[in-house]
Amino acid sequence: MFTKWIQSYRDLPLMINQWANVTRWEMRTKPFIRTLEFLWQEGHTAHATFEEAEKEAMQMIDVYTKFAYEQAAIPVIPGRKSRVETFAGANRTYTIEAMMGDRKALQAGTSHNLGQNFSRAFGTQFMDENGQIEHVWQTSWAISTRFVGGIIMTHGDDSGLMLPPRIAPIQVVIVPIWKKGDEKSVVMEAVASVQSTLKEAGIRVKVDDSELRTPGWKFNFYEMKGVPIRIEIGPRDVTNKSVVVSRRDVPGKQGKEFGVSMEPSILVDHIKGRLEEIQESLLQKAITFRDSNIVDVSSYGELKEAIAEGKWARGPWSASDADELKVKEETSATIRCFPFEQPQGDKKCFMTGNPAEEVAIFAKSY
Repeated sequence: MFTKWIQSYRDLPLMINQWANVTRWEMRTKPFIRTLEFLWQEGHTAHATFEEAEKEAMQMIDVYTKFAYEQAAIPVIPGRKSRVETFAGANRTYTIEAMMGDRKALQAGTSHNLGQNFSRAFGTQFMDENGQIEHVWQTSWAISTRFVGGIIMTHGDDSGLMLPPRIAPIQVVIVPIWKKGDEKSVVMEAVASVQSTLKEAGIRVKVDDSELRTPGWKFNFYEMKGVPIRIEIGPRDVTNKSVVVSRRDVPGKQGKEFGVSMEPSILVDHIKGRLEEIQESLLQKAITFRDSNIVDVSSYGELKEAIAEGKWARGPWSASDADELKVKEETSATIRCFPFEQPQGDKKCFMTGNPAEEVAIFAKSY
């Protein structure tokens, strides 16, 4: 279609972003991570110059990195793929790599500078401003439902999901509590008022007033669902004009606050503040976990040791593609990326002892 649509430099850049379902013939599937069918957002762009295509590919990996950090609270490491790991049709592949709870790496999103590989194959040409016929320079980039798996495996614990507030479909669940029939109407009136206050403040809130389940059952259920905040309102709370607030990310009594005022402005500020705290806390916890499981190595022996312990290994690398495949064969670890953030100073490749310009991160992955 690009070959049909593009004739002149005036048609460029051509930029398409589509949501599409993709089917792949996977031998061993894993929910979210490797599925026969997945939904993804895929971008395809065509440009007049290599520089413009490179700028677009880099911009998109920055967008994905920002989304991972700011919305999903996943501290990904952005970088460039090695030649061995680069997408077959690309000149350069950029990636965001995330560490899951089991310390395996997840390639959470990619952006490719395709150069002119596809435009030459498909004859996608344009007339430039000087009347010369040129091939376009292309990019493609995508994030899929695999990212949902990344959120589950970065933040989840033995009680179930733990969703960062900014992406949680329900940010607050209200559980009413009453024992006697005459308490119900008083409690439900207060619940309705609190719900409407939070809704008006733009907070995504749900009330579970079903009478088929006990409050205790509901507490467990919404913990499993990963709802960031639970509000409990019983007859005594109504009398005190207050509520009980529980945080999903802080288990047990430490995560419970009693006597939080129902007064609209106080309650809204309190809940909004807590949601921001939870968002930040999940990110910091994930950063600490990631950093404590990356080992700097200066020899192949040290890499083997780190990988055997289930950790990521980071070290200077300038060895051959054959050496890279040898590491994969002997340790099951691959180069996840050459991070954009590189240490300064002279470096020696831990495999060959030759000078190295960059450090690479090795890890086992999904």
